[in-house]
Amino acid sequence: MDRLSVVDEMFLRSHRGLGTPIAMQGLWRTAEAVDPAVLGVIHQALTHGPLGRRVVRTRVPGARPRWQPDPTAFPLAYVTDAIATEHLMDWADVQAPNLDPSSGPGWRLSAVRLDDGGTLISLVASHVLSDARGLVLAVDHAMSGKPTAAITRTSDWADARRQWGIVLGGTARAIGGLVAHPDRRAALTPVRASHPPRGEIRAQLRTASAILSIPALEWERTAQAQGGSVNSLFVAVVAEILWSSRGTRAPIQVSLPIDTRTSEDVGNAMAMTEVTVTPTDSLADIRANCRTAYANPMTSPAGFPEELLQVLPRRLAHKLAEGAGERDVLCSNIGTLPDRLAQVGAHRTAGIATRALHPGLTHDHLNRLRTKLSGYLCRVGETQMLSLVSLDPEHVLSSSALRDLAVAELARRGISCQTW
Repeated sequence: MDRLSVVDEMFLRSHRGLGTPIAMQGLWRTAEAVDPAVLGVIHQALTHGPLGRRVVRTRVPGARPRWQPDPTAFPLAYVTDAIATEHLMDWADVQAPNLDPSSGPGWRLSAVRLDDGGTLISLVASHVLSDARGLVLAVDHAMSGKPTAAITRTSDWADARRQWGIVLGGTARAIGGLVAHPDRRAALTPVRASHPPRGEIRAQLRTASAILSIPALEWERTAQAQGGSVNSLFVAVVAEILWSSRGTRAPIQVSLPIDTRTSEDVGNAMAMTEVTVTPTDSLADIRANCRTAYANPMTSPAGFPEELLQVLPRRLAHKLAEGAGERDVLCSNIGTLPDRLAQVGAHRTAGIATRALHPGLTHDHLNRLRTKLSGYLCRVGETQMLSLVSLDPEHVLSSSALRDLAVAELARRGISCQTW
């Protein structure tokens, strides 16, 4: 598809100050120094792959912006002066420049040598270009030499007719539904956080990050012993970390992304759902509740078509969609990564992590943002990689504090780990 989806445009608005800035990041760590020429080959493949595209706006009212192939890219940035391993997360946190794909490249590949002899590699991409799974697929395509599918062109006028047909017909049906069923109006009321998040944040602006490497067998055995699953244990661990950081045990709402792709297309192919987690929930409870939630993804309120957001002025569309999908915690289970990604040239990776970054985050963003802790889980071989990003500087003062909270929670459950 050559047109931006509703989700794509929501993330595109964040590049214009309408929403929280977000970029996806993949991190590869090796035990040896990686030859710059190896990364150069990967960079070239990414340039001509599915990440190599930009947004082009149309002048036809109602027609969606379209994608156009664009081999323009930030140059490979390889820092050969080694940094201390204890500072690798500080380096990773600042690898996302302005990645607005409507004004320039939407992705960047960089690397740095580590003082233990290894290398840390970072690939960041605007969330407009892809979600986490899409970023994984983009790298897999680049490493395998898989040709990029051509973008199928559609007419601006045809796209506008389609959009207006969906919007006008869907809106008329939604209004009719509200008249016939006044109780549906409750769906138009925005969801509020379980603990007020919008009080002014006065702490120093920063995000905290942690990455932990966990034996997959230990993770699975712990989950199974308590009637849970890999995913329900993930949700429980992230929820407990939030409770520990805040010193409260109130029920929390967790947003869960759902991968909706039916092919290996690189892009945003996801829906959102939510589950409420309480301190008394067992892993079996969380597993059952998540199963129900996945079967009931979030939809636009009261039956209004989501495409309505694509024909409205940007600021009004942002206002209507602000906070959509945000809950107290985000738990994104990316699943098992392709084996090919664990090899960079002749080097076997010591770990791969996936997560989101928030470049250009301001105090205003934090004051408006409901989600205070995000967790990302992926499996690489026999290892589960857990990445955590805290956007709660009042309660999590540093990356080391977040790391300590995570290590303590895993230890409480009898799970060993190594930290980056």
